[in-house]
Amino acid sequence: MNKLLIHACCAPCLVEVYDVLLKEQQSLNISEMDIIWYNKNIHPKVEYDKRKKAYIEYVKSLDKTPYLIDEYDLMSFTKIASSIEDTEYTSRCDYCYISRLEKVFIYAKENGYTHVTTTLLISPYQNHDLIISVLLRLEKKYNIKFLYKDFRPLFREGQRKSRELGLYMQKYCGCIYSIDEGRWQGI
Repeated sequence: MNKLLIHACCAPCLVEVYDVLLKEQQSLNISEMDIIWYNKNIHPKVEYDKRKKAYIEYVKSLDKTPYLIDEYDLMSFTKIASSIEDTEYTSRCDYCYISRLEKVFIYAKENGYTHVTTTLLISPYQNHDLIISVLLRLEKKYNIKFLYKDFRPLFREGQRKSRELGLYMQKYCGCIYSIDEGRWQGI
């Protein structure tokens, strides 16, 4: 019995990823799919709360249980992210991906999941290759398969559906650095 745990970075990115995985569930030999939220990097707290609320509402609309690792931890995140040259991480994004996805893999291991994926793989604004690298390292470390699919071609459709559903749509990746970098405006 293969069980898939989907890490959701936000509700808008989840919409199309979940739809595709649901359609392919049988061919992927997945008997159960669950969705988890863990995004300690989001700043400010009001933004974190808006994204979490949208995630919960959307997952409930799917008649699924919205699993949460509810840990707003901006201080520890920025402490490490601001001094990345003194760590084993290659960049702030490397640290961000690892710190969130490793917690998801630990949850998966503790709860009998055989596969993990993330909605981060749908965004053309994320570092796709770095996410894959992180997930492959975690796959090896935790002996849980990383389910890879390049969801990026589905990004605009997912955004369109999210607007139709009235989901909260953020304008930046999430961390304080992505606000300052301004790369996310106008999504």
